[in-house]
Amino acid sequence: MGRKLDIVYTYHDMSLTQGARREGQLLTPEERRVGEDHLLLLSWESKWWGGTKQQQPTWQQIAAGELDRTVIDVQAERIKDYGKKVFLSFDLEMDTRTPANGTPADYVKAYRHIHDRFRALGVDNVVWTWITTGYLDHADEMKRMYPGDDYVDWIGYNQYNYYRCHNADWMTFAQTQDSVHDWIREHISDDKPLMLSEFGTAQDPARPQRQAEWYAQVPGVLKGLEGVKAALQWNYRDPGPHCDLALANDAAWNSLRKAVADPYLNQPLR
Repeated sequence: MGRKLDIVYTYHDMSLTQGARREGQLLTPEERRVGEDHLLLLSWESKWWGGTKQQQPTWQQIAAGELDRTVIDVQAERIKDYGKKVFLSFDLEMDTRTPANGTPADYVKAYRHIHDRFRALGVDNVVWTWITTGYLDHADEMKRMYPGDDYVDWIGYNQYNYYRCHNADWMTFAQTQDSVHDWIREHISDDKPLMLSEFGTAQDPARPQRQAEWYAQVPGVLKGLEGVKAALQWNYRDPGPHCDLALANDAAWNSLRKAVADPYLNQPLR
């Protein structure tokens, strides 16, 4: 890309912190090293990856404090010991996790409990980050699952041009972002810092230059999105046919390099 990334995004579950297993360790030794010259965004999921059904945490258990001693407090102390600011997201895209994980009210209670537990333990270096899909078909769920301005520092949303991956029409970068941005400003918060916590596009095999043209739009659109302070390009394959969201060719790479070299996307970190 021709530049250093500002934010490194990692994913963790709520399994017990033990042995060499990294999934349940917020701020692994590797993350601490990376954090020396990058910001860290830790995504924390109420899952035990590879665990049994009985080991899977629920929002109700979290809200009731049943995981405090074994999980929540342990991770709070690890982050407190780290000292530097970190972005922390609890159950990203929570609007896709209900009703399987519980009700919107259950999620809000669980989120607030984690937040309050960290504060009670003196953890003051977390930037509380609420990350939703941003899909407006989930508008009601998103409104009901927002923990409130007192509990959220940043708001993130994940919008893509999936194209054939979801059998959808091709969408420009502006079309994936503008309406969601405006809806969040009207219905969730009009002043919280915003993050495009994931964005990207599939390719169009019939038009090999189309992905490059899409990324060329990014700086101009971002400059018009009030309050967006960070953007994380997703360069990976999603499950399913036609779902490779990685950069497909040299033209796309060159376009992204030019986009992320724009001075607007290279401001001092604060």
